[in-house]
Amino acid sequence: MGLMEKIFGDLNEKEVKKVAKIADKVMAYDEEYQKLTDQQLRAKTDEFRQRIADGETLDDLLPEAFAVCREGAWRSLGMKHFRVQVIGGIVLHQGRIGEMKTGEGKTLVATLPAYLNALEGKGVHVVTVNDYLAKRDMEWMGKLYNFLGLTVGCVIHGISDEQRRAAYQADITYGTNNEYGFDYLRDNMVIYKERMIQRELHYAIIDEVDSILIDEARTPLIISGHGDKSTDMYRRADDFVKTLKKDDYTIEEKDKQIALTETGIAKCEAFFGIDNFSDPENMEINHHVLQALKARHMMKRDVDYIVRDGEIIIIDEFTGRMMFGRRYSDGLHQAIEAKENVIVRSESKTLATITLQNYFRMYDKLCGMTGTAKTEEGEFRDIYNMDVVVIPTNKEIQRKDLPDAVYSTKAGKYKSITDMVAAAHEKGQPVLVGTISIEMSELIADQLRKRGIKNFNVLNAKHHEKEAQIIAEAGRLGAVTIATNMAGRGTDIILGGNPEFEARKEMEKLGYTSEAINFATGFTPSEDAELLEARDTFRKLHEKYKEERAEEQQKVRELGGLCIIGTERHESRRIDNQLRGRSGRQGDPGKTVFCLSMEDDLMRLFGGERMQAIVNKLGVEEDEAIESGVITKQIENAQSKVEGKNFGIRKYVLQYDNVMNKQREIIYGERKRVLFGEDLREDLRAMTRELIDEIVDPLTMESKDAAEWDFETLNKKLRNITNRFEPLEFDAETLRDIDEQSLKEGLYEDFDDLYAAKEEEVGLDRIREVERMILIRIVDNKWMDHIDAMDQLKSGIGLRGLGGQDPAGAYAEEGFAMFEEMIQNIKEEFVKFCYNVTVETSTVRKDVMGTGEGRKDEYVDDTPEPEGMPGQRQIPKREHKQDPVKRDAPKVGRNDPCPCGSGKKYKHCCGRNQ
Repeated sequence: MGLMEKIFGDLNEKEVKKVAKIADKVMAYDEEYQKLTDQQLRAKTDEFRQRIADGETLDDLLPEAFAVCREGAWRSLGMKHFRVQVIGGIVLHQGRIGEMKTGEGKTLVATLPAYLNALEGKGVHVVTVNDYLAKRDMEWMGKLYNFLGLTVGCVIHGISDEQRRAAYQADITYGTNNEYGFDYLRDNMVIYKERMIQRELHYAIIDEVDSILIDEARTPLIISGHGDKSTDMYRRADDFVKTLKKDDYTIEEKDKQIALTETGIAKCEAFFGIDNFSDPENMEINHHVLQALKARHMMKRDVDYIVRDGEIIIIDEFTGRMMFGRRYSDGLHQAIEAKENVIVRSESKTLATITLQNYFRMYDKLCGMTGTAKTEEGEFRDIYNMDVVVIPTNKEIQRKDLPDAVYSTKAGKYKSITDMVAAAHEKGQPVLVGTISIEMSELIADQLRKRGIKNFNVLNAKHHEKEAQIIAEAGRLGAVTIATNMAGRGTDIILGGNPEFEARKEMEKLGYTSEAINFATGFTPSEDAELLEARDTFRKLHEKYKEERAEEQQKVRELGGLCIIGTERHESRRIDNQLRGRSGRQGDPGKTVFCLSMEDDLMRLFGGERMQAIVNKLGVEEDEAIESGVITKQIENAQSKVEGKNFGIRKYVLQYDNVMNKQREIIYGERKRVLFGEDLREDLRAMTRELIDEIVDPLTMESKDAAEWDFETLNKKLRNITNRFEPLEFDAETLRDIDEQSLKEGLYEDFDDLYAAKEEEVGLDRIREVERMILIRIVDNKWMDHIDAMDQLKSGIGLRGLGGQDPAGAYAEEGFAMFEEMIQNIKEEFVKFCYNVTVETSTVRKDVMGTGEGRKDEYVDDTPEPEGMPGQRQIPKREHKQDPVKRDAPKVGRNDPCPCGSGKKYKHCCGRNQ
């Protein structure tokens, strides 16, 4: 017990007690709401919405709304929230993180705050770790929301923009963090507001919050377009690297660094025909060779990536899933493509980027749930302003977590794992073997085949299509399942099998549509005879499989429940705990053990010589397990080191993205103004005056005497804005009356008059749209170049540390200066282009950035680059030059008295329209 707990008691327990009082109010409505008809229960949704409109808050409605959701869940899903689940729902509504053990029904818990917050009509986003869970939870919990009169949608990879837009318009939307983030970036790249997909970011409930906000937060989301670098060099660099021997390069596995030795450098210089490998002129060769080395000797096939249909697909180290659309940056992906002999795609240029931290911090309210969060509460509090509340379990945990079994070699470990699986399989106990890579899962599968065990399932990114079926059968009597981290999150393994899954599969064989099956598994009323018949069939099948599995379930319990065998420790303890959590759900028995070897990467890199010395001293056999408290402590220390290092990486990424985030907010805010049709005339007037001031100030600051001012240069710069500007001419007498301010005021009026004539020529409505078109094109072009420039700045800023300068501070300072310069350039170009539009100028907005799918390689713009502003259609030029105006009388100065005798200046009288 810590000092704070001794003084103040268990703070978590106090928080739970506070929330429990609200939960008791929810439970008190149970009997009353059971008496309501389905129609009366659904009518409560409209009643709640009206009460919100009349001024009641969500907190006011919480007890009743949660109670309605509980009763609705019973009628539509056949489940009713336990009291501890209601406590969890309240914690989520309060914008906090609820730590709930596996099997406690987090998916159902989320329906309570989702229903309550959806009543505001601003949208609720439920965030899952993969597409499978998003679709599953939407279909499953959607029955409840539909029953209560709410709409539900799902955002997953591969759906159309129309489907996405409809999903975001729903009251509650399910999707993955990547899909939400990429859709946000794409929305800030569209050229018409009608193409936007998302609504404002209001309330998000994040499932497996530690995985999404911590583990995945190291990698920012990036949408990129093609760069212009040649891909041939990647092939040449790979050909060179294949000629090297082990003494030609060194590898620092801890820091994931690789470099050529002196002999390697000599070979490189000979291969490429260069004199000095380190010469700045050879920087490109240097870069490609180092990336080729990384690809060949540090990036492992079936561990870091797989090759599928001629593509390199990254494997997420935390979830074991394929990361469609992600590409390694800085040319590493191309180097791997060269290594695997697939098409090498051109390097990419960042068009839009954001970290997950900064994306999720934009929500008005954010909450999350997971089985493992308390240890990271400090990070959650600092970055997201969320604390963690540990929710008590509904039933006491019966699972036995055995000490780690450590072996001296990998061969000994594999033999023991095979023995354990064979022993459990022989008596009928279901086994889940957890691995951290595809390579390891297939190696274990080979070991089992050699042992004569053939009836097992393998679940990894290569065999993900049957995930639901494999998980449904993993708790069956005698089942053996080998799985990567894919099986670690969001999936409950039910002892004895899953009767609902089996009933659904049977209905598919009988020819029922997915719509009919989804209806059949719920309780929503209908008058459709076919749907009602499907429901009747499902219930009979479900009851049949439930009865068949009851006896099997009891046998599995008697055998000790699901046995989990981990083949290696993950660098994150949370991932290990998630694997453990697949066993022992809802009070079920279970057993877990991790089998490690001194040759495992984690042990070898971070365990140190002390652990190896202990093993050598003990002198154990290869397949004999070592049990030592010192070794267990060393393993935990090794994991802590890696977790600390990863936390540093996340802080680094966020620290740098915070600089970009401020700039991104400004740019995206301005784009949104344009998209929603705001009148830009006053902005243009202000920018024009700023530009005039910048032109006039340097010419007038050296002397107060107007006769000494360089009007020739002034006229030249003003005509650069528009050649319709009539050069200033003053006689000696007039010059005596001019000062800096009167000159500026006169020019302001001149340019106002010029633009008024332009408006009359082009038409007010048309020129307003032209202004929006021009600004959005300029902003997109400049922002795209600025992101690229900031990337370049960040890649080299670390060297400032060698000179005693803070790299992050230098990045912020120089990035701000670059941003200011970009804003200035935007203003200048906007003014110039607006003053030079003609009747022929197109008002069609051009998509400068493209609308990619969050890929680094997919954006292609085949439009030829016009002269002038890149990425824009050039403003049409007149076919014939305008004939010069011939004067019949001496020219009247613009500031001279009007010859008509009115007493006004000529430019404000008869010269007004000239």
